[in-house]
This record gives sequence, C-alpha cells and structure tokens, in this order.
Amino acid sequence: MTRIDRTFAALKATNQSGFVAYIMGGDPNHASSLELMKALPSAGVDIIELGMPFTDPAADGPVIELAGLRALKSGATVKTVLDMATEFRKGNDTTPIIVMGYANPIHHMGYSEFTAAAKTAGVDGAIIVDLPPEEDAELRAEFERHDLALIRLATPTTDDARLPKVVADTKGFVYYVSVAGITGKNLGAQKSVAAAVERIRKASGLPVVVGFGIKTPEQSAQVAKSADAVVVGSAIVDAFHKDGMDAALELVKTLSKAAHES
Repeated sequence: MTRIDRTFAALKATNQSGFVAYIMGGDPNHASSLELMKALPSAGVDIIELGMPFTDPAADGPVIELAGLRALKSGATVKTVLDMATEFRKGNDTTPIIVMGYANPIHHMGYSEFTAAAKTAGVDGAIIVDLPPEEDAELRAEFERHDLALIRLATPTTDDARLPKVVADTKGFVYYVSVAGITGKNLGAQKSVAAAVERIRKASGLPVVVGFGIKTPEQSAQVAKSADAVVVGSAIVDAFHKDGMDAALELVKTLSKAAHES
C-alpha cells in the first residue's frame, strides 16, 4: 500500500474523515515554509498539499496567487519545493505529500526528470491543475513508472458523460472542487457537495476529498460528513502570511479537529 492508501485505510478504520492542508512552497521563504510544513502533522494534518509557485495560475484566487508571487520572489522553484519534501522526509516517513501546481514548470523541467526527482524526494503524487486527461498521457506514463499518483480534479460542471474520463487512471483519491471558480470562493451548497461526492466515489472507487471555499471549523465539519477528507488552503495561507506560524497552526488544529470529529 502507498502512504495515501494507508492514510485513508486508517481513517476508515476509525470512521473518520481526513484533513488535508495546502501550503505554498517557499512562501514567504524556504526556511519558514519548511518549518510550517514540518509542524502540520502534529496539528492534525493527514495529508499535505505542497504548492509549486507559478507566475500565471488559472485556478488560484488572490490569496494563493499572492503567496506564489512571494515564493517566486524568494527564489522558489520546482526543485526547491521538492527539496522541502526531502527535508520533511528526514523526520516523517508516513504523512503523504501531494505537490500541486501547473504543467508549464514541470514540462520545462522535463516530465521524466520531474517524476524521478519527486519520487526521490518522497513525494506521493501530484495535482496538475491545468493538464486535462486528454493531455496527460506522457506525464501519466512517467508517474506509473515511478509509482506516483496523478490525481485529477472533478468539478460541479463534470457531468456523467465526462466523469468516467476524469477518474480513469486516477490514483490515490479524486479531488472535488466544491464551486465553479477559483480558490478561496464560497463553499458549495452542502446537499450538492454530498451528492457529487457520492457520484464520484461510485464512479472512481477511490476516496473523494473536497476543497475550495472551506474556511471555518463549521464548514470543515459540514463537508467531512460526506467527504473522505476536507482540504483547506487559502485560509491557512492567509493566516500564516498575516498572523504568523502560531496563528496558522492554531487554525489548522481547529479545522482538523472539526473534520475528524464530524
């Protein structure tokens, strides 16, 4: 079993939903973001999503976009983000790490080089936001070769005709975007989110995690009633930027506790 599989199996055994935290690699600098990353599991995080900054993010709202620009200004690259995973693995070999970003920097690095480096760094999978199933065959082949999970996104506009294509060859879990929009938007309606999770889980046979728009413990608990895991990004990134490490970790603790206890 992979780290992702073991994590979801352990959550299922205790009848819990998981909590996934997104942070931007290199924001505001390498050392600070690595310190936050290392502290996340102790704050209740089951899976870490590690952002790879990009100049032209299509799916990110203002909070994540600005975090990416700060990271780039501090010198962050795909390689330095993978270096964070390497450092993290020296003290933690159990928490899954999913890198999240866009195709351009990975293509520039080279799909083969990227996947080999990600595997060596201890990364478990990736979400490449702007690479649809029709265009990911080359990268997916490299992921298969290195036993990494290429995780796809489903959205409120993914209809029954499109869904089988989206979930085919997806590994680890499926990420459901709760709203038709960018990160940081308001959460989708509970009834529609729950229905979508059930539909995606049935089509994929995989756990379904839900993100975009979750900011409060109440929303985390609400989504956790139907999802296999809850994802929070913008709220954590914003707290870290505005109020510092302690505030961000305190928020993570309340969000993860709400997800686990729902």
